[in-house]
Amino acid sequence: MASAGTGRESMRHIWQMTASEIAAAVRSKKLSATEVAEAHLERLDEVNPKINAVVQECREEALHAAKEVDDAISRGEAPGALCGVPVTIKVNVDQKGHATTNGLRLLENLVAQDDSPVVSNIRKAGGVIVGRTNTPAFSLRWFTKNNLHGQTLNPRNREITPGGSSGGAAAAVASGICALGHGTDIAGSIRYPAYACGLHGLRPTLGRVPAYNASAPDRFIGAQLMAVSGPIARSISDIEISLAAMAAPDLRDPWHVPAPLGKRDFPKRAALTIAPDDMPVADEVRAAMIDAADKLKAAGWTVEEVDCPPMRHAAAINARLWMAETQFGAKDMIEKEAEPDSRFVFDQMTREAGEVGFESLMDALQARAGLVRQWELFLQDYPVFICPVSGELPFDQQLDVRSEQAFARVFEAQLTQRGLPATGLPALAVATGATRDRPVGVQLVAPRFREDILLAAGLDIEAAGDPLQVADPDWA
Repeated sequence: MASAGTGRESMRHIWQMTASEIAAAVRSKKLSATEVAEAHLERLDEVNPKINAVVQECREEALHAAKEVDDAISRGEAPGALCGVPVTIKVNVDQKGHATTNGLRLLENLVAQDDSPVVSNIRKAGGVIVGRTNTPAFSLRWFTKNNLHGQTLNPRNREITPGGSSGGAAAAVASGICALGHGTDIAGSIRYPAYACGLHGLRPTLGRVPAYNASAPDRFIGAQLMAVSGPIARSISDIEISLAAMAAPDLRDPWHVPAPLGKRDFPKRAALTIAPDDMPVADEVRAAMIDAADKLKAAGWTVEEVDCPPMRHAAAINARLWMAETQFGAKDMIEKEAEPDSRFVFDQMTREAGEVGFESLMDALQARAGLVRQWELFLQDYPVFICPVSGELPFDQQLDVRSEQAFARVFEAQLTQRGLPATGLPALAVATGATRDRPVGVQLVAPRFREDILLAAGLDIEAAGDPLQVADPDWA
C-alpha cells in the first residue's frame, strides 16, 4: 500500500487504502478529498467494465462533494467521520436524482426526489458517493443478476457469486472502487456478499440505522421488522466509523432507536455453535470457526461450544414474514417484470413458506416474541455467539436457479442468513482468509444494540490474521 501523499504517482494507490486511513489522511491534509475521489473514479473506470458492480455512476456529484469536504477543512470546520471516504449506495434505496430501480425494468424511471436517511447521513459525515451498486431483481437472491443492469462478477473469482443481494456493493469494495459499500439485509444481503467477496459486513440491530424511501409506499410488517441498512468494508475499524455515520437519528423512521454507540463493559465470553440445528457445514467452514474461536481465546476470551437457541424456527418465522411481504406487496410486480430467475426463486420460497394468510402471519408475529426472548437470555450468558455465515464456501455463479434441488441446497446452507433477521439482533460477517480459491469467514452475533461487542470481537479476530487486500480482477 502506498503511503498517503499528493501527486499523480500516489493517486494510483489511494484506492488500496481503507476508509479509516483515507479519513485520517484527508483530515490531516496529507491527501485532499478531491485526490481521493479522482483516484477511485479512475479505479472504477479500470475495473468496473470487468465486474459490473456500479450500475449508476455519480462522477460529477462525487467531485463536487469532495471539493465541499476540502473547502470545509480549509475553513477549519469538522469534516465528519467519513471525511472524503468514497462510498457506494445500493440501488434499492433513494438517492436524490437517481432511479431507485431495485434491479427492475419496471422501476427504471423511478427517480428519487430526496435522499433516504442512510444516504443523507453518509453525506453529513463527509462521505463521497461515487456510484450506485447492483442488486438482483427485487433484491431477492444471494446472487446478483437482473435484466436491467446485468450480472455482477466477484473480483476475487469470477466463477463464484459475489453474493446478494448487496453483491454490487461487496464487489465494489473488494475491487477498490470504493472504501465503503452500503448494503441492505433482510435475509443475509449484507453478511453473505461480504463473506463471498472476502470482506467484513455488519447487519446492525433493527432500529439502529434509520430507513425510509419516499419514492415508494411504506413497506409491510415483515420488512419493517427485519430489513436493515449497514456497511461492507475491508477493515473492522471501517465498519465502526461507517456505522457511526449511518446511525445518526432521522425522524422519518419511526423504528429508529437513538441507542448509544459507545463502548461499554462486557464479559469476554463467547459461545460457539458449529452446526446450528444440525445444518450441514463444510469442513472448511468448520475449520474457520474453530480458528476464529482459537484467536479469541488467545486474546483473552472464554469460548464454550454449546447448542444455540432455535435457528430453524427463526428461519421459518423469517420465511412467513418475508413471504407475506412479497406475496402481498410484490407478487404482481414479479409477474410483470417477468425476470426468470426471480420468478423461479420466488416460487421456491413461496413453497417453502407455505400459504401465508392472516392466521399464519399472526402466529409468526406471536412466535417471534418468544424467539427474541430466548436469544436475548442466551446472549446474556454469552455476549458473542460464533456460527457459520453459510454452511458452504461461496457458491458457483447462478447455482440457485439450476434446479429445484440446487435451490434447496443453497437454501439449507443459508440457514443462519435467514434465521437471524427474525430476531432483530446485530450480526457481523468477519473475513478470515480463503481456501480452494474461495473466501471464507465466520459470523458473530451479539445482544440488541451491542454492536460494540461485535466490533471488539471482530478486531481481535482481524488482528490475529492478515489484512484484507484489494482484489485485482485479471481477466480480459
